[in-house]
Amino acid sequence: MTVYAIVQLKIRDRPTYDRYLSRFMAIFEKFNGKVLAADDAPKVLEGTWDANRVVLMSFPDKKSFFAWAGSPAYREIAKDRIAAAETTVLLAEGLA
Repeated sequence: MTVYAIVQLKIRDRPTYDRYLSRFMAIFEKFNGKVLAADDAPKVLEGTWDANRVVLMSFPDKKSFFAWAGSPAYREIAKDRIAAAETTVLLAEGLA
């Protein structure tokens, strides 16, 4: 079943985050993931939100997501994301 990763970031160090981004896709594409949306200025329609970037990704299943997120290659570049931003990651199962 498809799963969706919803990532909310509050970026504090853009150069370090950009270094993470420059290496992200080469690793991400190996795990059958798709980036469905990435926005540095999403419009808040209801409630409050103090982040400044949102990313929506899909994976064929949980196994694919965790294989990517736990891979040594991703864990290495994720050090820059962790250093550069406060991040909340949600994993949601699709309906079909």
